[in-house]
Amino acid sequence: MIRTVVCRAGSGLLKHSRQTVPSFWGTRAQHRWASSLPMNTVVLFVPQQEAWVVERMGRFHRILEPGLNFLIPILDRIKYVQSLKEIVIDVPEQSAVSLDNVTLQIDGVLYLRILDPFKASYGVEDPEYAVTQLAQTTMRSELGKLTLDKVFRERESLNSNIVHSINQASDEWGIRCLRYEIKDIHVPPRVKESMQMQVEAERKKRATVLESEGTREAAINVAEGRKQAQILASEGEKAEQINKAAGEANAVLAKAEAKAKAIRLLSEALTQQNGNAAASLSVAEQYVSAFSNLAKESNTILLPSNTGDISSMVTQAMTIYSSLSKPQAHITADSATPQTSEPTWEVESETGLK
Repeated sequence: MIRTVVCRAGSGLLKHSRQTVPSFWGTRAQHRWASSLPMNTVVLFVPQQEAWVVERMGRFHRILEPGLNFLIPILDRIKYVQSLKEIVIDVPEQSAVSLDNVTLQIDGVLYLRILDPFKASYGVEDPEYAVTQLAQTTMRSELGKLTLDKVFRERESLNSNIVHSINQASDEWGIRCLRYEIKDIHVPPRVKESMQMQVEAERKKRATVLESEGTREAAINVAEGRKQAQILASEGEKAEQINKAAGEANAVLAKAEAKAKAIRLLSEALTQQNGNAAASLSVAEQYVSAFSNLAKESNTILLPSNTGDISSMVTQAMTIYSSLSKPQAHITADSATPQTSEPTWEVESETGLK
């Protein structure tokens, strides 16, 4: 009697557990969630990363943890089996209109995880289906806020916005959306052609700009090189003139020092014995040398009346020299006398003038 009741209850439980599977679950992940409702065999072993929701007499009782568990037959039954692993869901391709009225075909991949098995079991009928529909609607609304160019540039921000919107709605379902990735974005053929033309135009523009910048830099480099060359040439010419002036100044100083030394030596030689004879010899030599250069630099020649009388010319030159040396000696002697003799010099000068 008891055995018959137990068998009937077990068959009824199995039949009820099969009927709890919704008929619209068509994907592989949905079958994974709904096809493994175990029977109550009193002693149960729950796998790791799974949560078994147990109902007692039709009411939630507890969630079985991984490992060994015991249930009361007939009264307890396993209503839901939730996987705690990260679940990957393919979001089907759908059409969306961007802000600039371009129709796009876009699909994606959704990564989620069940955090609360109780909410996932009793908060929504089909968690995966609900999250998938929410991802599609959110994606359409987010794409409507962006232009076509921003859709391609801001895919990261678009993905984060979709994840944030899904998490706000799925908190009551015990599901956490980890990330959302856009797989493919398909644009109409004519839009693709216009985008290709735009890319080509942008590349041509970039090439033209780079070429103009290269020409400008080349011109700047040439001008800068010429400027540096002129600066260096002027500095070189300046240094050359400075060196030339310094050389000429040194030459003038050297000549002056040599002439002063020669004059000093000549004056010392004239004060010695036979100095006048040596002076007469030097004058005669200069006289002969001057006559040898006559009519070489000019056609006009002025000659004295006694050109051939060298002795008279030498005598005349020595006389001039003696007349120039006597006042010098007289001035030297006067500079050695006291100041009282100055009136006598003035009288003599006046007498000489008279």
